[in-house]
Amino acid sequence: MSKTILQNINSPEDLRKLAESELPTLARELRDFIIDIVSVKEGHLGASLGVIELTIALHYVFNTPDDLLVWDVGHQAYGHKILTGRKDNFDTNRQWGGISGFPKRSESIYDTFGVGHSSTAISAALGMAIASNLNGDGAKNHIAVVGDASIASGMAFEGLNHAGVTDANLLVILNDNAIGIDPSVGALKNYLTAVKQGKNPRENNMIKSLNFDYSGPIDGHDIFAVIKELKRLKSIKGPKFLHIITTKGKGLEQAEKDQVKYHAPGKFDKLTGEIILKSEENLPPKFQDVFGLTLLELAKKNEKIVGITPAMPSGSSLKFMMDAFPKRAFDVGIAEQHAVTLAAGMATQGMIVYCNIYSTFLQRAYDQVIHDVALQNLPVIFCLDRAGLVGEDGATHHGVFDLAYLRCIPNLIIYSPMNEIGLRNILYTAQLGLNHPIAIRYPRGRGVIVDWKRPFEKIAIGKGRLLKEGKKIAILSNGFIGNNVIPALAGIVNPEDFSHYDFAFVKPLDEELLHAIFKKYETIITLEDGVAKGGFGSAITEFAAFHNYTKRIQILGIPDEFIEHGTIDQLQRFSKIDSKNLQIIFENCQNY
Repeated sequence: MSKTILQNINSPEDLRKLAESELPTLARELRDFIIDIVSVKEGHLGASLGVIELTIALHYVFNTPDDLLVWDVGHQAYGHKILTGRKDNFDTNRQWGGISGFPKRSESIYDTFGVGHSSTAISAALGMAIASNLNGDGAKNHIAVVGDASIASGMAFEGLNHAGVTDANLLVILNDNAIGIDPSVGALKNYLTAVKQGKNPRENNMIKSLNFDYSGPIDGHDIFAVIKELKRLKSIKGPKFLHIITTKGKGLEQAEKDQVKYHAPGKFDKLTGEIILKSEENLPPKFQDVFGLTLLELAKKNEKIVGITPAMPSGSSLKFMMDAFPKRAFDVGIAEQHAVTLAAGMATQGMIVYCNIYSTFLQRAYDQVIHDVALQNLPVIFCLDRAGLVGEDGATHHGVFDLAYLRCIPNLIIYSPMNEIGLRNILYTAQLGLNHPIAIRYPRGRGVIVDWKRPFEKIAIGKGRLLKEGKKIAILSNGFIGNNVIPALAGIVNPEDFSHYDFAFVKPLDEELLHAIFKKYETIITLEDGVAKGGFGSAITEFAAFHNYTKRIQILGIPDEFIEHGTIDQLQRFSKIDSKNLQIIFENCQNY
């Protein structure tokens, strides 16, 4: 198939020179282009394939970038990036030094808002629309494209509620495909399904009741119908809502049939769609599976155990428990605040609640962690998946702030396992009754121990442990990043100078052990895979200051900047917490 149309599109201005009759061909070419690149370079696939016609129509009808287009999340935005001047470097997507996998204001004037997390587009676009009115530019268009999974979030409803009483020139487009990363859930999803099936009369339309001009649902893959409706809506002022029906993964048969797997499938054959599997024989497990399988094992023995996740049952591996005990494991949708307070409510009634939320997403429920859980000292068990650097998803997804933002909360225990056995045992220990909430943070990806399913052992809360004894310098590491210390020490001259301690508990700290360390060693080095300011190392320096210790302390961790996207190895090297950089730092410490 000739790809001459797409080859000549370097901006929406080029796109708008085309005849409408040429756009279906462009849509095919754009899908093929994305499939060609993502099949080799990896990335998010299904969401962008599902909105190809909508993407073309939006840039064709509206005068972007003067008209402001906001994508909710960024999984939908690959076609947008390609049509807005990033076609020639799209093969660098999500790679070190390349373009971001999500819309990013500093990357393009067409990326009007950074959208790594969900449910923000309506509020952001409404803010832009109100500002345009205040600036005397009320004719400008403001468009928010929201997925049906995202619109169920509380923040999306807050935006709709406000927009409905304004004269803002705002168009909300609901991309309704019944799936986010996992299938959409909840009563709103059921309502939208009924609307699509014609079972809800128009006069019972909840969007209309919020004072929006509602239209749809229409076929989101009929590009002529989409363009016709966008042109009509463009001439209508005030808040508008367009409901379109799309298929996630459209254009690749396998991606349409298995939408969960093809959300981000890794490498695959672009012709057959077959995923290129990596051998997993004799490999350590993924931490998420250690969590999911261990929780299932515990839940079989204790009927009080329940699990909660906000829209990540597959990613967190809570799916194992959901399949076995569907009445005791809950996907609450993209609603982190609700997830935390729901867990708190269950805990008041004696349930043992494992609330699994990605570290970066728990930031969205910080108030609830403090007021609804910690203030009431409810023993909710927070399982923070994807803690630390997460790789190609980049700055919006790195779980590097949790140690700093959780450490200041009273009553909260914080534990970072160094390996899979540590995670397994703390999950076991937590359900024995801690009388306090606990945050268990663990990384994305595989661990280090193949034989991890060992008999449970109770962990002593707040205790550190000596891994290697030395003479002059003490290395205090927190969590999985401590595994980088071992090869670093193996490569230096006089490794006997170094002791290595695993301080899995950031709160409470093992103060008895710390007193012994500060009395014995000349230099203390702390290591964490969180931000160096305010985290584990800061806790150690606070301890030293409070007790008037004046030993030299060096804090190693994530620098005071937002870390971009790349492989975890590349990002650790950038942050100087990989084993090679640690070896250099340790050798320099020997020369103090």
